[in-house]
Amino acid sequence: MQRIFAVTRTRGPRWNDQLSMEEQEDWKGHAAFMNALHADGFVLVGGPLEGTLDTLLIFRANDVDEIASRLSGDPWAKMDLLRITQAIPWTLRLGVVG
Repeated sequence: MQRIFAVTRTRGPRWNDQLSMEEQEDWKGHAAFMNALHADGFVLVGGPLEGTLDTLLIFRANDVDEIASRLSGDPWAKMDLLRITQAIPWTLRLGVVG
């Protein structure tokens, strides 16, 4: 049964702090990959957390292993630009997500 998960990813050692997000290596490949996950309904919402090195993503998935498996195909995961730091089931009590 699918659940909602809150996932944080942080910048890996290959992230170039001198460049914007859109200037990182293979930005277009990463953006296309994440947009496809969103179009599939796997990623509900996501984006960088201002003032941090982290990104927050909300997923609809069966378990954490499914999330890790699917994100392993992200070009930025393969290049160690982004890493999963936390994936936690989330019980939504207020509002609507996807």
